Amino acid sequence: MTVTPRSRALVALFAGALFGVGLGVSGMTKPSKVLGFLDVAGDWDPSLAFVMMAAVAVHAGAIVIAKRRRAPIASTRFHWAEQTLIDAPLLTGAALFGVGWGLGGFCPGPALVSAASGNLTAIAFVAAMIAGLVARHATQREDVAARSG
Repeated sequence: MTVTPRSRALVALFAGALFGVGLGVSGMTKPSKVLGFLDVAGDWDPSLAFVMMAAVAVHAGAIVIAKRRRAPIASTRFHWAEQTLIDAPLLTGAALFGVGWGLGGFCPGPALVSAASGNLTAIAFVAAMIAGLVARHATQREDVAARSG
């Protein structure tokens, strides 16, 4: 298959739509589901754990299939993770992600799906998430400039 911008866009659209439908069907776009999972001392809702296990199983299967292929469907090569080091920026980012998830009840995927439906809380969360991404990108550029100059 020839990789074109159109084929990439179609694969991305299909994958995003499938992900969004999965989040909606599983109820994971509702912050109450996430917060119910995090409330281990109260009225605990284990459904998020089952959704996560199903996602990990699907991903593991996809990795097995991908490793057997020479190239992905919509790219010329695979882009496997190159960094495997657990360092301070990774741990800081993971901690911030967890705090944001616990406070807002959203993680990025469900927040985007909920924001697209007009949920004002999700829109505010996505705006804050984008602000964080922009801030990190700006500081990362400063770090690179300081090291090289």
